[in-house]
Amino acid sequence: MYARRLREISRFWGYWANFEPEYSDMNASLFVRILFIALMWAGNGLFAQQRLENRQAYRIHVRAADGPILIDGLLEEPAWQQAEVADSFYRVLPIDTGFASAQTEVRLCYDAQHLYMAIVCHDTLPGKRPVESLKRDFSFGRNDNFLVFIDTYNDQTNGFSFGISAAGAQWDGIQANGGFVSLNWDCKWRSAIQSYDDRWVAEFAIPFRSIRYREGVKEWGINFSRLDLKQNEKSSWAPVPRQFQTANLAYTGTLVWEEAPPSLGTRFSLIPYARALATQQVEAGEDVAFNGRVGTDAKITLSTSMNLDLTLNPDFSQVDVDRQVTNLDRFELFFPEQRQFFLENSDLFESLGDENMRPFFSRRIGLGQTAPIRAGARLSGKVGEKWRIGLMNMQTGTQYDDPAANFTVAAVQRQVLKRSNISAFLVNKQLTTGRDHPAYGHKNPFTRVAGLDFNLASADNRWTGKFFFHQAFLPRQPADAFAAAARIAFNNQNWSISWNQAMIGRNFEINEVGFVRRKGLHQMTPQLQYKFFPGNSRLANHGPAVALDMFFNHDFEMTDRELEVGYAFQWLNRSQLEIEWEQGYIRLLDAFDPTNTGGVEYEAGTEFSWQEWALSYASDARKLLNFELTGRYGGYFGGNRLGLSGTLGYRLQPYGNLSVAAAYNRIELPAPYSSASLWLIGPRLDLTFTDQLFLTTIVQYNNQIDNLNVFVRFQWRYAPVSDLFIVFTDNSYPEDLRTKSRGLAVKLSYWLN
Repeated sequence: MYARRLREISRFWGYWANFEPEYSDMNASLFVRILFIALMWAGNGLFAQQRLENRQAYRIHVRAADGPILIDGLLEEPAWQQAEVADSFYRVLPIDTGFASAQTEVRLCYDAQHLYMAIVCHDTLPGKRPVESLKRDFSFGRNDNFLVFIDTYNDQTNGFSFGISAAGAQWDGIQANGGFVSLNWDCKWRSAIQSYDDRWVAEFAIPFRSIRYREGVKEWGINFSRLDLKQNEKSSWAPVPRQFQTANLAYTGTLVWEEAPPSLGTRFSLIPYARALATQQVEAGEDVAFNGRVGTDAKITLSTSMNLDLTLNPDFSQVDVDRQVTNLDRFELFFPEQRQFFLENSDLFESLGDENMRPFFSRRIGLGQTAPIRAGARLSGKVGEKWRIGLMNMQTGTQYDDPAANFTVAAVQRQVLKRSNISAFLVNKQLTTGRDHPAYGHKNPFTRVAGLDFNLASADNRWTGKFFFHQAFLPRQPADAFAAAARIAFNNQNWSISWNQAMIGRNFEINEVGFVRRKGLHQMTPQLQYKFFPGNSRLANHGPAVALDMFFNHDFEMTDRELEVGYAFQWLNRSQLEIEWEQGYIRLLDAFDPTNTGGVEYEAGTEFSWQEWALSYASDARKLLNFELTGRYGGYFGGNRLGLSGTLGYRLQPYGNLSVAAAYNRIELPAPYSSASLWLIGPRLDLTFTDQLFLTTIVQYNNQIDNLNVFVRFQWRYAPVSDLFIVFTDNSYPEDLRTKSRGLAVKLSYWLN
């Protein structure tokens, strides 16, 4: 079976190299050897020769404080006068040459419990500093801010980030995959600011117990980033090329400890909650139903680098409602995970595969119409210098037609080369309800997926890639229950080049535990982009881009082709304009209504070709009033489509942000197929009365699903990471506002150390 799959993979690659499409076992083996040798040559030849200078050239020493540090933003303690200073920040954007016009100074010290930072952000232009609101985890590009990125493991891949806006709003997240920050992670830490005409000053106190690190190590990677929106200038302490985010851990400097950070031993935190819920299914004629629930989360720090999370009767009623989209797709849409329990070290589980194929998708557990979660545990962290492990187990109850099940995910990751890693994993869903349950016969008794992922990243991050092979194990094991892909990308200041190929078997049925947009395909996606950087111009950069996305069925017959040719302009004020031409071809695999409104469907096998033009513009985000607009017009499944979408935002600085997102699609199809005018309008109001009181209101009108959704959430953070939530939701018909369903939840949680 597996030899045949290797033949299929080699056949696919050989097909595009003008080789013979039929291969023997020997040729399949030769293909694997050639691919392995190529990867090792790339790793040892291209990457091992590239060395970073930042960690040697940019070093800051941190000493123990000789007295208490009061977090007030005044910097009056003797420790700050004695501390070494990180200054002389370099520009990153809009150009990455020379020193920043608005300079920043950073000092550090520590005691047995905390790492402290003192930050002075100098201002060279008069006027108000742009800030969006006082809300935690603010939008980076819409606020004057300072961020720190800490590579506590020295692997240039995983770490922690903390930040603050010029208005004092906190920003924290975990870093993975080379430095991308997930802001859904929150922890306990303290900060304060003081504002002056020519500068603003901040102080941080980050508890050692809130982060993870290798015990006994006296050097960490670290970098500091400053965004001065008035100057429209991003800068960093250790230089970062402008094509990369300042969060990229390949370009950190070094934090040198006087003594290694403390060994914490076993620590325990408890986060109990109580929730009252009232719901009514009005359309079904039901009365108001009341429900009370209590539960708890627990965090156990087993070592400085290993953490155990436990949950009992978890509740996620405070999580933002999903943002609706106009669905013109033939396949399932992907919505991100927002629940706190699943987020720490989530890259071990959620980053397996690629964006169109995830062997584990945590939203399959306890959301929508699925059975609720009863209990769960997750062990994750670093073992030694090169290894990371993750083990998660979740038990759901029984609800309606969904039987109880146990979900287990295990992953182990080994760092290789400089910044690359290999992961092995196993995902298992096992029904735990007896065979007498009414839904048992409609569900697989188990669904299992195992595989290997190789994540490639060169020392300077210019070369990145992803290679994986996943196998599903199902009852009555079918053939072709596998997925494989290879992607390689190169990025420097001018060029961005990538190539992706993927295969997904016809019977890779894993959507009970993972996410797969479509099966039974071979995909090839080359992309190319070039940027010019003109001097003495208001343009920051401009240049063309070309992308080709092609799908083939199991017999290598083309089913989809999308060619995109575009040209983009970015100005120094970061406003952007993009023009795009698209040529598309589709041969339907299944019957499909292009409006997704229940109209007459085109038959499977029907073929379409069309062309489409698009124009998009994003304004200067520093302005109080800012907007993004996109317009599309062209052919669409034998007819025509006009698409208009955009967002309009206004900052009520610093107390909130009012925005409206809207999309309009006018689809005209020949009779007897349905034409449609589809509207999606979603105003959102975020108010931050203080840095502890927040109100979010979202209204979503979607005539494609004939629904008007209202979501209102009040949050009072009365203590660190301890909240009172009041959440109201209502779904109704847009025409007469007749209610379908409504709910009101009140939730109180408290973090006990």
